[in-house]
Amino acid sequence: MTAGRYVGKAWDQCFFPRLSKLEVAELAKHDALIVLPIAAIEQHGPHMPIYTDTLISETLLTEAFEQLPDDANIWMLPVMPYGKSTEHLGHPGTISLSATTLMAVVMDIAKSLHRSAFTKLVLVNTHGGNTDLLNMMARDIRIETGMAVFRLDPGGLGSADAWITAKEKQVGIHAGDVETSVVIAAKSNWVHMELAPIEIPHFPESRFLQFRNRAFAWVMDDLSVTGISGDASAATVEKGQAMIHQYGLDIAAGLMDIYHFDMQSIQDRG
Repeated sequence: MTAGRYVGKAWDQCFFPRLSKLEVAELAKHDALIVLPIAAIEQHGPHMPIYTDTLISETLLTEAFEQLPDDANIWMLPVMPYGKSTEHLGHPGTISLSATTLMAVVMDIAKSLHRSAFTKLVLVNTHGGNTDLLNMMARDIRIETGMAVFRLDPGGLGSADAWITAKEKQVGIHAGDVETSVVIAAKSNWVHMELAPIEIPHFPESRFLQFRNRAFAWVMDDLSVTGISGDASAATVEKGQAMIHQYGLDIAAGLMDIYHFDMQSIQDRG
């Protein structure tokens, strides 16, 4: 994996840690955008690697950076492989940071970037359990450092919708068709498709108990026996390849919108 992991524009040209301190000092800071990917190491059912969320982040960002203009001043930090995965604790292999630890780490990274005079940061998240915390942290970093801070969750872009059923779109939130397809396209020998399960939770139909609106607290054992939610057996390499390409296009478009955005443009200064 290592030989292929650091191939492509994301790694050869835009990987922030490959720069020396002199090269970092010489970077134009006024418009530079730093991408901090945050993922997880946690159970993804009997068929998928616990590295799934991190592998997906690396794969999608590798594709996205191929779509960026060569003159875009956008730089990628290494993916943070540990996130807040407390909903999966008790399942073998899950490694979770507490909310306070993850908050402190993200803030320390942001402060370090600020000390190097960077002014724009985007938190790119590929684990649903991080979402609420990172939304809060983006504002805290904005207040603490004055940086312009943005959020981008590829899972919320709808990039894979054309290849999945309406039911899977509703319930396939963890290790189902989308994640399994992407991972077998990225690293097929890490997936055991003969073990891929189907498990469809019965989410409430009440408009007051909408699952995706986080109307009630849950852990994975509330939803599933196998540790997944969705139809993993429907996954294919071909779908995964198409999804990766579309995710790459959509993430690149999002990064470019963020790159060109000026926070001061919001106010009516006329």
